[in-house]
Amino acid sequence: MIELIPAIDIIDGKCVRLSQGDYNRKKVYGTNPVEVAREFEAHGIRRLHLVDLDGAASHHIVNYHTLEAIATQTSLVIDFGGGVKSDDDLRIAFESGAHMVTGGSIAVTNPPQFERWLSLYGADKLILGADVKDKKIAVHGWKEASEQELMPFLDTYINKGVTQVVCTDIRLDGMLQGPSTALYKEILERHPRLYLIASGGVSSFDDLLTLQAAGVPAVIFGKALYEGRITLQQLANL
Repeated sequence: MIELIPAIDIIDGKCVRLSQGDYNRKKVYGTNPVEVAREFEAHGIRRLHLVDLDGAASHHIVNYHTLEAIATQTSLVIDFGGGVKSDDDLRIAFESGAHMVTGGSIAVTNPPQFERWLSLYGADKLILGADVKDKKIAVHGWKEASEQELMPFLDTYINKGVTQVVCTDIRLDGMLQGPSTALYKEILERHPRLYLIASGGVSSFDDLLTLQAAGVPAVIFGKALYEGRITLQQLANL
């Protein structure tokens, strides 16, 4: 059974979605993230992907009060990302209620630090973020491309102990055109024991079934849910 992980992306304390990571193509879906999270929980959702988009753009954690509010007012397992660049950022995230933290840019720009965090906190607490455009890793809220190729990037960190990866195909994120299933199959053929979390492009309930049939362990989705293309009632029955 595929693990279902709705996303709440935060800018200025509001629930938003971007298209292809473009901050200028932002749509606000709610002004109270806590209420959105509680609605998810009421329909049987157990895990939440919470992204601090202000933090990703600012290179430090910003919306930790929102994280704390959701953590204290729900029992959702929260994986948090966006702007976690320093030891203090990571400490604040965990102290504010994150069960897991996703590190993407830091794993590219400062590998020794990410590896130290992995050693200190363990692979069950640290998720590797692999945000991909044309099979190259992007950083800093997807505003910058790197020269890191996806597969060697994954190989390196999996060999160092990473067991969970969120892989987002930036071209598809927020576009409602379907997920990058072929890419996820390719990753899982190379690393069959990896807890791979697909992200980006989910447009319908059928997309969730397709990913499940492909053997993808988990999926993050947001816009399709907020746009009514997937209902919470459907998720409850999966």
